[in-house]
Amino acid sequence: EVQLVESGGGLVQAGGSLRLSCVASGFTVAGYAIGWFRQAPGKDRLGVACINGRDSSTTYVDFLKGRFTISSDNAKNTVYLQMNDLKPEDSGVYYCAATQKCTYWRFGSMDSWGKGTLVTVSS
Repeated sequence: EVQLVESGGGLVQAGGSLRLSCVASGFTVAGYAIGWFRQAPGKDRLGVACINGRDSSTTYVDFLKGRFTISSDNAKNTVYLQMNDLKPEDSGVYYCAATQKCTYWRFGSMDSWGKGTLVTVSS
C-alpha cells in the first residue's frame, strides 16, 4: 500500500525555522517525484517545491526560492522540506504527494497524497 506520512509541523515564531519530513512506504522515492504543497485557510492549495527522485533535480515556486529547500534521503525513503525565515503567511497545512515527475507537480497532478502537517507561524 502506498502511503505518505508528513511530520515536523508546529508553532513557530516569525523568523524561525522548521523541517518537515515526508516518509514514504509502498514505493521508493528514488523512482518518483515528491512534491510539497501548502494550503492556508480559505485559499487554494499551492505547490511549494518538488524533487525528482531519479536525478535529485529540484523545482520551487518562485517566491519561496532561497527560504525553502527540498531534499531527499533515499536510504530513509524520506523527503524533507527545510523552511527558514518563516513568515505568518507561510502558515497552513503542508502536504507531500507523489507523482512521476515534477512536470506534473506544476499542475497539481499527483498520484498519492499524505494527510498533511500543520504549520503555524506567529507574528
